[in-house]
Amino acid sequence: MAEVSRKQLANAIRFLSMDAVQAANSGHPGMPMGMADIAEVLWNDYMKHNPANPDWADRDRFVVSNGHGSMLLYSLLHLTGYDLPMEELKNFRQWGSKTPGHPENGVTPGVETTTGPLGQGLANAVGMAIAEKELANEFNRDGHTIVDHNTYVFVGDGCLMEGVSHEACSLAGTLGLGKLVVFYDDNGISIDGEIEDWFTDDTLKRFEGYEWQTMAIDGHNPDAVAKAIEQAKAEPNKPTLIACKTTIGYGSPNKAGSEETHGAALGDDEVAATRQALGWEAAPFEVPEDIAGGWDARKAGQAAEEDWQARFEAYRKDYPELASELERRMKQTVPADFEQKMDALIADWRAKEASDATRKHSGKMLNTIAEQVPEVLGGSADLAPSNNTKWENAPIITPAREQKGVHGRYLHYGVREFGMAAIMNGISLHRGYRPYGGTFLIFSDYMRNGIRMSALTHQPVTYVFTHDSIGLGEDGPTHQPIEQLPSLRAIPGVHVFRPADAVETAVGWKLALSSGDHPYALVLTRQKTGALDHTDETVANIARGGYVLSEAEGGSPEGVLLASGSEVDLALNAQAELAKQGKKVRVVSMPCWELFDAQDEAYKQSVLPDSVSKRVAVEAAETMGWERYVGRDGKAVGIHRFGESAPGGTLFEKFGFVPEAVVNAYNELG
Repeated sequence: MAEVSRKQLANAIRFLSMDAVQAANSGHPGMPMGMADIAEVLWNDYMKHNPANPDWADRDRFVVSNGHGSMLLYSLLHLTGYDLPMEELKNFRQWGSKTPGHPENGVTPGVETTTGPLGQGLANAVGMAIAEKELANEFNRDGHTIVDHNTYVFVGDGCLMEGVSHEACSLAGTLGLGKLVVFYDDNGISIDGEIEDWFTDDTLKRFEGYEWQTMAIDGHNPDAVAKAIEQAKAEPNKPTLIACKTTIGYGSPNKAGSEETHGAALGDDEVAATRQALGWEAAPFEVPEDIAGGWDARKAGQAAEEDWQARFEAYRKDYPELASELERRMKQTVPADFEQKMDALIADWRAKEASDATRKHSGKMLNTIAEQVPEVLGGSADLAPSNNTKWENAPIITPAREQKGVHGRYLHYGVREFGMAAIMNGISLHRGYRPYGGTFLIFSDYMRNGIRMSALTHQPVTYVFTHDSIGLGEDGPTHQPIEQLPSLRAIPGVHVFRPADAVETAVGWKLALSSGDHPYALVLTRQKTGALDHTDETVANIARGGYVLSEAEGGSPEGVLLASGSEVDLALNAQAELAKQGKKVRVVSMPCWELFDAQDEAYKQSVLPDSVSKRVAVEAAETMGWERYVGRDGKAVGIHRFGESAPGGTLFEKFGFVPEAVVNAYNELG
């Protein structure tokens, strides 16, 4: 460190970032140039990580919530020795590169989460810190501290303007997440210019009100950065916000401190001028050998992991079952006997099934699931009694200062739907727990981008959405979802599962908890559903997303009725009425379109043969999307307006969700 100054090390970030943005003629050079000094101190003196193993369980997590500054992260990963060669930096923002415009988990080694939608990375980090806290409480033992790492976050003004930051940071303060350290890039600039006309919050007081430790420093002073990190690490019961006063585009002679550096390349002339101003003589995409050597973290990272591994082996000797359990859970694999136990649960429900709301079936199942799958970590956005998301005697996640080594598995999120989604993504990305969270289906709109990010990051997060339709009843149209089902189905990778009875609900939970790479949305009723007459075959086929529940009497069907959720009962009643008219109609339950679409063509034809074009779908929602199953000649019975305030049964009748309406729709097909 004596031969190479900190400023020279930080300049490596600045020039790699400038050069990559200039080569792409696209990107955001200002943030990497402004936060380079902070990143240099953090990564060279404090970050615990091993470039050779980005998945090391006890590594520190680093999140760039202001993800437009992705070149800062890519520069750090390249310089410290991750598998991110210079050619990838040269291909910044190009097709097939490992350096996309915003950081993407699973694309670039060392990227902990996908960021870009501002504020969500910060909320993800809150989830990561929660996971670390609970895993430490669950697995650490006297003399064996094997879960012990920090979560560091870079945020900008935009992250703190977004409402999700209020939701997540308020909860982080309440929970006393002392290992969460946030660096705020306090540069006073956003894309539109100087923020003093639209963002004048006293940020430090705001976070003090959240019960955070706060401090303000010069973000270009390495000694001040180091002192702030030491102070943050010394506070065990409060997360820390370090407001770092910086200059966006630091070093640019003509554009530093201006929005001109925020979201566009500096231009060849300004890059050259910046090289001269900062004394950087290396050519584009070149880092002098002595500076590169000052960054290389491979040897130190390997030593840190080897030290931890030795301690973990000592832990394994004293606590072999705990060690094996932690390893399994960090790999996100279900318990060895999971499938057998879930199948037994499904068989039990099939034997004793009764008519009830699927939200209640779900709640009862959680009592068993929580025992069988210890990594299940649940919560609700202040609707636990309505969502039925809290199992009996669920241990509550409480502030760190109150927990005293007892780990929790149920989190009261409060009325923070969006924050809940983003926090669950962080918990899942950290590994060790399988999170689920509940709210009413209508409020999925509040959390939609978080759900989208679950899918984009391939996280097996389970969303428990209850009160699924006008069947909600008296709360009226503000709470009655109409367009939410097709809206969720439109998100690539989200498996929307709307069960019709207890058995389908149990299968939905089994699928959600065994998912490795995509989120599930379990869409559950307030209104009662019937007890379906299942066979071994129908139970097996639920997991295919769509199946023949009731065959036409007397031979091959001439038509098909399709439905999901509580409307499956309606389709069965309509089938009986049509049978009285001498019409042979099959009923198909469609709990999950995404699973059905993934089946082979032979199976899909066995359920919906091309030879049977007379089809009617019924679902108490906007019908968009059903045309793919009923075809141009079929019909979909649904709802195309907002609901009303009245008992659910009355609303179903008034809006035409009665057997006669389905029969009439079928007969109108000719």
